[in-house]
Order: sequence, then C-alpha cells, then structure tokens
Amino acid sequence: QVQLVESGGGLVQAGGSLRLSCAASGRAFIRYTMGWFRQAPGKERDFVAAISWSGGNTYYADSVKGRFTISRDNAKNTVYLQMNSLKPEDTAVYYCAAEYGGAYYYPYEYDYWGQGTQVIVSS
Repeated sequence: QVQLVESGGGLVQAGGSLRLSCAASGRAFIRYTMGWFRQAPGKERDFVAAISWSGGNTYYADSVKGRFTISRDNAKNTVYLQMNSLKPEDTAVYYCAAEYGGAYYYPYEYDYWGQGTQVIVSS
C-alpha cells in the first residue's frame, strides 16, 4: 500500500514556473516507477512524465519536453515536477501515481494515485 499526496499547485501567469511535489508513504517507495498525469475539464487523463525507481530513466510527453523536468529523491520519499515556461494549455489537475510493473505511459498501468493538485495558467 502506497499513499501519495501532491502539493505545489496554484495560479501562475503564462511563462511562469511551478514545482509540484508528491510525497509518498507506505511500502517500498524506492522500487516504484513514479509518474505525473494531468486532466483538464472534459478531457482524458494524459501522461506528462515518468521516472524509473532508480532515477536513471525519464520519460516525457511531447507537449512538455524541454519545459518540464521530473526528478525524485528516494531519501525523502518524494517525486518532483519542475514546470517552466508554463502555457495556458497546461491548466489541469495534476496527479502523481506509482507503478510497480515496469510500465509508465498509460493510467491503467499505475497502482496508486494521489488526490491531485490544481494548476491554472493565466494568459
């Protein structure tokens, strides 16, 4: 059982930055692939970024590559999403998730989810 709590969302202007955090508790956090997803009103929950349990492999959606950076600090049981050059289309609820099976792209592959944190980017 893994519990995930996101924080760091808020309202920013286009071009600004935010850093989201996801604090994990429970068993074997260090062995989980961690992902970030986002969901805008009326849309599917989409993949944003993921990082392997060792931190050696990272994956990004094309829409955020070059702007967002995922990282993890296993000693702190925390995964981060640094978001730079934010655009209005980045507005969504952002969710972190944990996956133990080696996959990373599809929501159905993940075992645990946080409650989400709202990100609003104004123009």
